[in-house]
Amino acid sequence: MKYIYLNCIIVLSATTTIRAFSVSPQSQFTSSDSYITSSESHTICRHRAKTALSMGLFDGLKDAFGTPPTAASGERETPIDRWMGWNVKPMEEGVQKVAAADKNFVDAMDSSNYFTAGLTKPMGIVFEQNDDDYGGIFVISLTEGGIAEQDGTIKPGDQLIAVNDKKVTGLQFDPALGEIVKSEGDKTKLTLFRGNEEQLYGPMGASQDWLDEFIAKDVVKS
Repeated sequence: MKYIYLNCIIVLSATTTIRAFSVSPQSQFTSSDSYITSSESHTICRHRAKTALSMGLFDGLKDAFGTPPTAASGERETPIDRWMGWNVKPMEEGVQKVAAADKNFVDAMDSSNYFTAGLTKPMGIVFEQNDDDYGGIFVISLTEGGIAEQDGTIKPGDQLIAVNDKKVTGLQFDPALGEIVKSEGDKTKLTLFRGNEEQLYGPMGASQDWLDEFIAKDVVKS
């Protein structure tokens, strides 16, 4: 009786090691182990060892490696990816959604997104101030039949960058518009950015140094 019971303990110890992935070692021993007969002991030990081999080992492996790698792609899919049920399509769809969102991005450090117009006064432009977080003014509308509408360069939504050689980005309404009012000469040159205030003044907007350099070159060009 003692020999059979010790043999059972040895088998159970091996079982405990195999089932370490999914079953707590404490569950291998119960108070009833001390009262079972020799034949019952042999049957239970074999049943536990078989269960641990068939379920604990492979379930434990799948739990350990059940999360797909974040860098996987459809081209790198392997047989083990399919066996584990790893699916990379949601990741690819997410990348496509991010790319689609960039279609509306306007680069404020790309000179092709800036326009200039030399206009006589009154220009027929209605300006509005951006939110206080940004400052600066933009074109909200053009007077029908006015000088700016006839010229065709300026569009509603354009951000005013400079008046002649004076940069007005970030200024409040009165100081910015005042540069137009006090400008002399037959025509006043306006430089505008075709984008919104977030694209111009936000984290991805143009730096002040870049704007200074751009306006200086633009004045020389004209």
